[in-house]
Amino acid sequence: MIAPERIEWPRPGAPETGRRYVLYWMQQSQRSRCNHALEFALEQANGLRLPLLTVFALAPAFPDAGRAAYRFLLQGLAEVAPDLGARGIGFVVRRGNPADVVAPLAADAALLVTDRGYLRLQRVWRREVARVVSCPVVEVESDVVVPVAAACPKEAYSAAVLRPRIRRVLPRFLVPLPVGDPAVPWAGPLPAGEDIRGTQRLLDSLDLSGSWPRHAPPGGARAALAHLGAFLRDRLREYGSGRNEVGTDVTSHLSPYLHFGQIAALEIALAVRDAPAAPEAGEAFLEELIVRRELAANFVHFHSGYDTYESLPEWSRRTLEAHRRDPRPYLYSPERLAGADTHDPWWNAAQTELLRTGRMHPYMRMYWGKKVLEWSPTPEDAYHTALDLNNRFELDGRDANGFAGVAWCFGKHDRPWQGRPVFGTVRTMTDRGLERKFDMPAYARRIDALA
Repeated sequence: MIAPERIEWPRPGAPETGRRYVLYWMQQSQRSRCNHALEFALEQANGLRLPLLTVFALAPAFPDAGRAAYRFLLQGLAEVAPDLGARGIGFVVRRGNPADVVAPLAADAALLVTDRGYLRLQRVWRREVARVVSCPVVEVESDVVVPVAAACPKEAYSAAVLRPRIRRVLPRFLVPLPVGDPAVPWAGPLPAGEDIRGTQRLLDSLDLSGSWPRHAPPGGARAALAHLGAFLRDRLREYGSGRNEVGTDVTSHLSPYLHFGQIAALEIALAVRDAPAAPEAGEAFLEELIVRRELAANFVHFHSGYDTYESLPEWSRRTLEAHRRDPRPYLYSPERLAGADTHDPWWNAAQTELLRTGRMHPYMRMYWGKKVLEWSPTPEDAYHTALDLNNRFELDGRDANGFAGVAWCFGKHDRPWQGRPVFGTVRTMTDRGLERKFDMPAYARRIDALA
């Protein structure tokens, strides 16, 4: 039974009679495991004694998503198809705008179920689909542990505001999701769609910029589960005290898989909660996975301008304005920043890690953003440069965590600190601070080894 807080009806009504199937439009939750939207759709199909068909709309031009992002996505979908087929659930991928893809299939559907992404474009897609189909539409939230509105009914100022609210309701949602079997398995041919077994051919047919980072991880649920297993076995015990240590890197490396919905935050949380590791390490990780990640979802869900400089808190915009004309010893163009061409070897190493792997150590990501603010002509220029670089090069860019993470570098979800040139009372981070805390030469060597 899916918690009612996860369910919303953009187009309410009784299921249509005389239709051929229940349709699940998979978009954000790109997985066959631990997927509330999928299990809800299967439950509805079983109640109606109909098979379940799943469709994914391959939008050909998602903003700022290049070749690396689409390759990761397609590698995941290539695993979803046989996994769903083994369960007796139909799966088809069609290229195009979601409304154009979903509407023809929904004409034969008794009910349309979809999952939830939080970005503006994803909301537009869902509204367009609900407007053009004739059957009822239900939306099921599956990519956070605690549904956003159940955690807090408005934008939360900080983690300190959201944390107690999440903890009060967490026991209701941090529970395993039962997996159902279809009462009427899909039989016969599938509707026409893309052949996703040929990932490279399909990728080559899309007009995409960028390249595949040489050391980027493979996409898909199997790779996600392998990362999770290695993290639980080898690194979780050290996570509490060592998660910020950039030289050794004991982080989970799961962020890209969460971004594409190839693994559920719930599945990770349950595995970490039940792992035989030091309890404080598990608590530290769950703070990041649930409280911090869902603070980002809260921000994007409730703030319509989440991708604008104006989304920053008033105090940070005011202090940055007061220091707008402060001398900046170094100024770098976006092109030089993108090429890791600055005077700072630690910043260059962080940007190089991003270019070579499609990810950056979380602590260095914070330092990276702070320095973009320090080395740009204006705070607005810095914000847009940081957001552009993050979205273009991070495999997990272009999502709630990315928008909130960049905004944090400019004061979002933070508090005023001691005043400094350029930053005002926005928190600073320095190369000397890195050197005091961490073995930075070991970090640089680790990145150099990726050449």
